[in-house]
Amino acid sequence: MAGMDVAPVSTYPRRVVLRPLGTPLPLGFLGLMVATAAFAAVQLGWVAPDQGRFAGYAALLFTAPVQLLAAVLGFLTRDPVAGTGMGVLSGTWATFAVATLTSPPGALSPGLGVLLILAGVALLVPAAAAMRKLVVAGVIGLSAVRFALTGVAMTTGVHAWLVVAGWWGLLLALVSLYAALALELEGAQRREVLPLLRRGTDAEEVAAHEEPGVREEL
Repeated sequence: MAGMDVAPVSTYPRRVVLRPLGTPLPLGFLGLMVATAAFAAVQLGWVAPDQGRFAGYAALLFTAPVQLLAAVLGFLTRDPVAGTGMGVLSGTWATFAVATLTSPPGALSPGLGVLLILAGVALLVPAAAAMRKLVVAGVIGLSAVRFALTGVAMTTGVHAWLVVAGWWGLLLALVSLYAALALELEGAQRREVLPLLRRGTDAEEVAAHEEPGVREEL
């Protein structure tokens, strides 16, 4: 309108910071490391069968809750791999823990075995979706096989399968620990410190040192 001053429009570029949540995967992977290593020790006979209840307590009171939290945060950050993968892992470990705590020491349950095999199949979905980050996909894929092997041991009653599942569980623990460390260091230093074997657009973003949630101009 006439007689009114109009504020000049700035020609300087504007920077919008959305401040997204950090990835919840390190938390979930560390919880996975604790549970799979604890149950592996029981399956390999390193501790007595009646001590398996402590692995059950660890999975129920530590692993399942932190993975549930990671699943919620994953969906909030629109990360379907974290949300779906951690959700399936949390529910499976909680079920495995309750079955362990309510069954006689060393008991093998065919019903539980079927559930573990189905959980392993379910984990193939987020594993396939994570193929742009091969280390992350590897953790979820190894988890799928870990549950499947334990499920086969439960359904067949063959002790040899339980030993294989135990060694596989230790391998999963090591890979989970590496993945958690790599993601945690990357989040803290805002650059890739340990390789996560990214492919496609994820690798390009890291090479360009882009920070998620930041736009240079409106």
